[in-house]
Amino acid sequence: MCSCLLQKTNICYLSFPDSYSGGLGDTQFSFRLRQSGGQRNTHFGDDGEYNREAPLTLQRESAHYFGYVYFRQVKDSSMKRGYFQKSLVLVSRLPYVNLFQSLLQLIAPEYFDKLEPCLEAVCNEIDQWPPPVPGQTLNLPVMGIVIQVRIPSRVDKPGSSPLKQFNQENLLPAPLVLPSVHELDLFRCFQPVLIHIQMLWELMLLGEPIVVMAPSPTISSEMVLALTSCLTPLKYCCDYRPYFTIHDSEFKEYTTRTQAPPNVVVGVTNPFFIKTLQHWPHLLRLGELKMSGDLPKQVKVKKLTKLKTLDAKPGIYTSYKIFLHKDKTLIKRLLKGIQRKRPSEVQSALLRRHLLELTQSFIIPLEHYIASLMPLQRAITPWKNPPQIRPFRQEDFMKTLEHAGPQLTCVLKGDWLGLYRRFFKSPNFDGWYRQRHKEMTQKLEALHLEAICEANIVAWMKDKSEVEIVDLVLKLREKLIRARCHHLPVKEETLQRVGLYIETIIGSLPEDLQTVLHHH
Repeated sequence: MCSCLLQKTNICYLSFPDSYSGGLGDTQFSFRLRQSGGQRNTHFGDDGEYNREAPLTLQRESAHYFGYVYFRQVKDSSMKRGYFQKSLVLVSRLPYVNLFQSLLQLIAPEYFDKLEPCLEAVCNEIDQWPPPVPGQTLNLPVMGIVIQVRIPSRVDKPGSSPLKQFNQENLLPAPLVLPSVHELDLFRCFQPVLIHIQMLWELMLLGEPIVVMAPSPTISSEMVLALTSCLTPLKYCCDYRPYFTIHDSEFKEYTTRTQAPPNVVVGVTNPFFIKTLQHWPHLLRLGELKMSGDLPKQVKVKKLTKLKTLDAKPGIYTSYKIFLHKDKTLIKRLLKGIQRKRPSEVQSALLRRHLLELTQSFIIPLEHYIASLMPLQRAITPWKNPPQIRPFRQEDFMKTLEHAGPQLTCVLKGDWLGLYRRFFKSPNFDGWYRQRHKEMTQKLEALHLEAICEANIVAWMKDKSEVEIVDLVLKLREKLIRARCHHLPVKEETLQRVGLYIETIIGSLPEDLQTVLHHH
């Protein structure tokens, strides 16, 4: 099957709930699918620029698509099956779940009534939208409404929500202001598992394979997205599938028992998966939310061996032992908040801040250690290649923890060392390290270019042979191209000075060589 057709088939299967019985009205959920074959993301010229300024967790993905679904199923005797069922799906490379689901809430009901012409008009409007620029507030007109949203930027302070309403006076009617392009109602998603938030954070940090078994695609996709957002500002580097069906082309890959399960969090609704994914180490089984008194009923942690039947009770089926102790104060605050009818967004903010502080406490010692591997600035000299970044040695890092470990910023006790050792084996460590190493390498190249600019090039050329001088011209040219292509953190005037240097050096050479170099 050609990869494009396969992609379409996958999207079709993912756009309908797996286990629906007639007349359930409207429902929304999300999925994520691997781009199959063909060209990888070549038609986004601004990818590099957007990704450099966007938070790592909101970068545009080149190998995956996100699907946002609005599904309607209502009784209709004029239809062959006895009911109308249709899905409107928005496919994007951006993980803007809140923006796109809000957009679908406006478009889909209209589309189900008026069908194609309405969609054409909407697509024309969306085509006129400005591109997402991190740090900017955008006004997005659609169907007589203006959606106003701010695109987060890498320089935002973690944990702040900087959206204020802008240019209110000249926007009539008043815009629909979205507090965030991507944030979910974390508290609502995590209600049945509040007392296990510590365990879920650890499982996500370590990139463990998890099955989320839920009664609907809405609950499955929200739980998977809530889990992957637990690690902010650290990027979750494993695969995740908010909603997954047996028709998916990766089905065989995930259900094979001949190898260890992949590092994926997969959200499913079909009970058949309990049987096929029994060899996975962690299964979170969710039911419809039940209350005990005025508090949400919390699921229990159970042994995997208890997972025998298709109607297994809600629970976390795992033999995982947590490294850190639970934060009882947080859980008490959240439960008290429920009793006091504290608004969901306030509860979510509490939860998000707790997870952010936990992740930062874990990551800050790693950031300090990796920064110490950077060569000293005085070791960067203009006419030698920049010195190398020293290698990351896990044991050296572990020694720093005694004086500069997470205990400085986090009250949680437990086996932090064990958690770090396990983290080093996970794709999340690998992804974090590669990203930091790349940023440091670019910083070194930028510092090297600045050192060249401050050097006295004429003095250097005095006793050099033509071969050495030509070699320098070629090297500087290559550096200039790299700086522009990779958008190195270098001032424009520095780049212009390097350009002038190249001209000066070429000008000092015999004419025949000048001609060759100008054409080179």
